[in-house]
Amino acid sequence: MTYKTIIAGQTWVFRDLKDLMAKASPLRSGDLLAGVAAVSAEERAAARICLADVPLKTFLTEFLIPYDDDEVTRLIADSHNGAAFRAISHLCVGDFRNWLLSDHVTTASLTQIAAGLTPEMVAAVSKIMRNQDLIAVAKKTRVVTRFRNTIGLDGTMATRLQPNHPTDDPRGVLASTLEGLTYGCGDAVIGINPASDSPRAVADIVHLLDELISRYNIPTQSCVLTHATTSIALIEARVPVDLVFQSVAGTEAANTSFGVSLSILREAYDAGLSLQRGTVGQNLMYFETGQGSCLSANAHHGVDQQTCEARAYAVCRPFSPLLVNTVVGFIGPEYLYDGKQITRAGLEDHFCGKLLGLPMGCDVCYTNHAEADQDDMDVLLTLLGAAGNNFVIAVPGADDIMLNYQSTSYHDQLYFRDLLKLKRAPEFALWLRQMGLTDDDGRIVFSGIDSPLMPDIQRLAS
Repeated sequence: MTYKTIIAGQTWVFRDLKDLMAKASPLRSGDLLAGVAAVSAEERAAARICLADVPLKTFLTEFLIPYDDDEVTRLIADSHNGAAFRAISHLCVGDFRNWLLSDHVTTASLTQIAAGLTPEMVAAVSKIMRNQDLIAVAKKTRVVTRFRNTIGLDGTMATRLQPNHPTDDPRGVLASTLEGLTYGCGDAVIGINPASDSPRAVADIVHLLDELISRYNIPTQSCVLTHATTSIALIEARVPVDLVFQSVAGTEAANTSFGVSLSILREAYDAGLSLQRGTVGQNLMYFETGQGSCLSANAHHGVDQQTCEARAYAVCRPFSPLLVNTVVGFIGPEYLYDGKQITRAGLEDHFCGKLLGLPMGCDVCYTNHAEADQDDMDVLLTLLGAAGNNFVIAVPGADDIMLNYQSTSYHDQLYFRDLLKLKRAPEFALWLRQMGLTDDDGRIVFSGIDSPLMPDIQRLAS
């Protein structure tokens, strides 16, 4: 179906809904690289005006990627909840934006419609929203998940403690982990990207973290970010896997390039459930996504990168994940050129994921060849804190020495906790107080030499 609008006597024509969505996207380098972006600010504005008039129902019949060609499209169509959609089914994209921003729409309202939304609907409405709109709506969207603690409660923001090491040296991993704990990091997960994906190397790290968590009775979970099939094999060998990880994308072809499918994810999810390692819940999947992954795999089908990213959240949704993390600036400036594009993408991803009912976090990050710096990351970190983001990443010194990119540091979370009064997961916060690492207000006690952690810290430092 062709879409067109007339503005000041000029007619703008968009060949189909896919083209209209791409042209309405805020400017970003990935869409330019793919050849789907608007050629001017005027065309972009015209596309947004036209998109605002598209009925939400249209997205249930006009698929951006054909139903028969893509299992993600089939998942989106077949799992759509018509009853949840009914409350907003009469709206067009522009009216949906106004509805989301209205005072009478509450957290409960947004929770009730989540299953009735498709990724394309939320991507579309995000394209006609300003940054403040994305923040305001995401703030009143709440998704709470549980494994060994409770993540996503109002007034909280968790951190993934990321003690990566370039050679997976256990001493280095343990030292970084203990340091992160003394800063109060790790309530979302202690998560490590292994330098080696060999099952033995991964198993060694899993055992190391399991022993640490068990020794100090830490109310958190560990995850080694290996491929889902490796996790399946480890679980079958009775290795104590907490969370099952997988990177996912918004098209079947892109997921195939990752060596994963919906059936493999289901097998991994069932394997993780079989261990029953959660204590307060069984949300055990950890997914990572990022704008540009479909384009980098030449698997975007001409769909703009932000809509492809939103479709990745449909892949996550059936598995009730504990954590979903958009690694927003990691893929590089070919897809998000500078700090402005990274900031916008982070807010879009958080908004879209939360609206679809997912526990969204963000790796506030950039690569060293991007036109961005830590000041840009400070801005995005602050905006996400205001928007109710579930978790962020905490890396020693903000510099990941294994993955060679820049993220947020152990001490950055102290900034947003003080500024925005955001607490940690309650079970983890209680543990920190009991260990003498924080005071009753959650402030770090750096002089806590009597903490049970100190002997291990001193031994590693000697």
